[in-house]
Formats: sequence, C-alpha cells, structure tokens
Amino acid sequence: MATILSTASQAGWRDYLELTKPRVVLLMLITSLIGMLLATKTGVSWQVLLFGNLGIALCAGAAAAVNHVVDRRIDSIMARTHKRPIAVGRVSPPAALGFALVLALAGMAILMVFTNQLTAWLTLASLLGYAALYTGFLKRATPQNIVIGGLAGAAPPLLGWVAVTGQMSAEPLLLVLIIFAWTPPHFWALCLHRKDEYAKADIPMLPVTHGERYTKLHILLYTLVLFAVSLMPFAIHMSGLIYLLAALALGARFLDWAWALYLDSRPHAAIKTFKYSIVYLFLLFIALLVDHYLPLTLVS
Repeated sequence: MATILSTASQAGWRDYLELTKPRVVLLMLITSLIGMLLATKTGVSWQVLLFGNLGIALCAGAAAAVNHVVDRRIDSIMARTHKRPIAVGRVSPPAALGFALVLALAGMAILMVFTNQLTAWLTLASLLGYAALYTGFLKRATPQNIVIGGLAGAAPPLLGWVAVTGQMSAEPLLLVLIIFAWTPPHFWALCLHRKDEYAKADIPMLPVTHGERYTKLHILLYTLVLFAVSLMPFAIHMSGLIYLLAALALGARFLDWAWALYLDSRPHAAIKTFKYSIVYLFLLFIALLVDHYLPLTLVS
C-alpha cells in the first residue's frame, strides 16, 4: 500500500493524459467528426458535436489506459514505450484502472444523455473490443491480432454517424471497412521497423512469426484491398469526382510505398510507409468531407 501511495504521489496530470494516448485519440476524433459531418448536409447540432466527440474521446482514453496497464511489462522492454508512466512506476496499475473506470463511466453517461443509446452501446463495444479482446487476448495469441482486433479501432466514423442519425446504414459501415483494411498495412509497417523489440517482448507480430518477406507481401496485398475498398464510396454514389480523384492519387502513392517496401528498393521504407499511411487516412477522409459539401459532377 505504501508503494502504491508513493508512486501515485509522483504522478502529474501529464502522466494521466499520456495514459489516454492523446495522439491516437485525436486521430479517432477526426474520423468520428467526419462521420458526423458526412451523416447530414444540414449541419450537426453543437450538442452532438461537443458531447458526442467528448464521450467517444473519454471512452477511447479509458481503453488506452487499460492498454497501458495490461502492456506494462511489454512497455518496459520496448524502446518506444519504456518511459510510459506505468512502465517507470509514476502511476500504479490500480490508479490507472480507477482512472480508466472514471473515464469510461463519464463517457458512457455523456453519450447516453446527449446523443443516443445506440451510440453509447457501440462505443462501449469498441472500448471492450480494444481493451479486453485485442489488448487482453489477441495481441499475445495470434499474428493476425491486428487484422481481427482492428475492427475496434475502425469504429469512430460509425460512432460519429450514429450519434447524428441514431441508426446504422451502409455508408458508415463502408467507412469502417476502409479503416479496417487500412489497419494491417499501417501497423505491420511499424512492426517491421520495430521487429526486434516485438521479438524481445515475445509478442507474436507477423514479422516475428513469419518473417519480413512474408509481412511485406501481406502489406502489399492489403494495400491492394484498401485501394479497391477506398473506391467503393464513389461506386455506391456516396461520394463524387473530388473523392474519386483523391482516392486514386492517395491509393496509388500508398501502393508505390508498399511496392517499394516489398522490393526493399528505398532506405527506411518500413517507417516511411507507416508515416505515409497516417497522412493517407487523414487526407482520404478530408476528401470525403470536401466532396460531401462541394460536389463536382460530370458534364453530360
């Protein structure tokens, strides 16, 4: 007990903020916000914009805090994460779990009151999918952890859409499918760059269990799948020419990086592919948003 109190007393607000993985949550909120804006052309009420995204952010932060607790041994081994608050002892696991519970309860309450029940329950399912299914089980159980567990991280645009409409439809599910297809090439590129660290931590990431060549091939294959999926909003008339041109250009560049990674033809291709994947997703969703409000049509 004295140790827990001692470590808790060393923690500052920045440590608890770090537990929420604010950069990851920010990217999720961008896709959630775009999901909200794509759901209507008449504008979204400020209550839904503010409280919907706040509730989603709090629940996402809760899941991230649980991830810190479960992965504390792994974090202490890997160079990228060894200075995290729990790994170095500034925040105790019980304190982090208590913090996560408060965030989750607050987020669920806000979503129930200011959006709708469907949004709240879908957000809870996403939280449990990441914190319990992926972090607690899949991450250590199978090299397909990213593929199976990626669905939880793909949920924000659906959550944003449902917060506005109160119902699910094909369009937000397609947005989920885009992020679902994007996740493997995005994360496996990072895994290639951090292969030795994952091996040291005994985490069965694809490059560790099946080798770099196999992983590079699957990054290329999933990027091809992503390219095809990214054209579906145009195919179902969800979006128009602006989005189509952006998806073609961004997808071609992603394929270029995936091909270069497969051939090992550029230096530091793995980490550069990872960094581009973040830019890709951000610009693709921005293109969806621009096309939604400023559509272009072919002149017949």
